[in-house]
Amino acid sequence: MKEQEKAEIKRLSDQLDALNHKEPQLLESGDAEKLGELLKEKETLVNEIDRLRNVREQKLSKEAQNLQQLPFSRTITKKEQANMGALKKSVRGLVVVHPMTALGRELGLKEMTGYAKKPF
Repeated sequence: MKEQEKAEIKRLSDQLDALNHKEPQLLESGDAEKLGELLKEKETLVNEIDRLRNVREQKLSKEAQNLQQLPFSRTITKKEQANMGALKKSVRGLVVVHPMTALGRELGLKEMTGYAKKPF
């Protein structure tokens, strides 16, 4: 679902870009009717892109809220990062968030962090 939303935002952005390139030509030609249609179409594209971005942010926010509600979190050491499979097997329900992912940026993480229901 996330990839579909990303692709849709990209497609709409490309359409908007194409319309932005057509605008100067229409201004030069002085065709007010076509220019009005172009501006109306640009406005609908901008609104749709904003709506899709907000939907994505709300989904991220729900996931971030769920992680922050988990009672235990701590940074993952380099040694644990090297053997992530063993760590995930030993801690049931462990969710690891990297600071460079969208979720990590939203949470404001500086280091790889693990979230779980029980201390680990």
